[in-house]
Amino acid sequence: MPSQIEHSGVVSRIVGDTVHVTITSHSACGSCKARQACGLAETQEKVVEVRTPAAAQYAPGDAVVVGVRRRAGGIAVLLAYVGALVVLLAVLAVAAGPLHWSEGHAALAALAGVALYYVVLWLFRKRIEHTIQFTITKI
Repeated sequence: MPSQIEHSGVVSRIVGDTVHVTITSHSACGSCKARQACGLAETQEKVVEVRTPAAAQYAPGDAVVVGVRRRAGGIAVLLAYVGALVVLLAVLAVAAGPLHWSEGHAALAALAGVALYYVVLWLFRKRIEHTIQFTITKI
């Protein structure tokens, strides 16, 4: 298994030491013959910001490959999805169990807990940003 997750993209702009790369992601059914009639196939453009001291070497329109360590991808999944699920279930269990709140109030408290979790993630985004670093290479 490769140690990096890589996607090809195109440089859209450069700001200081940050290269903005547009990556076009296709759904898993991109090679299916029935995708035109199905309506489930999606194409989405994402912009990735890659900080590099070599940003001056890139120009808008350059074809590049953006990579991230597989472990960093796992950390991102843990923070974005698993952490939110744990907070949701914990708040729901406490609100419905020992606090004896109604189901509606417990559900609202759980959703508020998840919202608070994402606010805390946003507040610590600069610290998290250092653990998930992208690499960039020209094609």
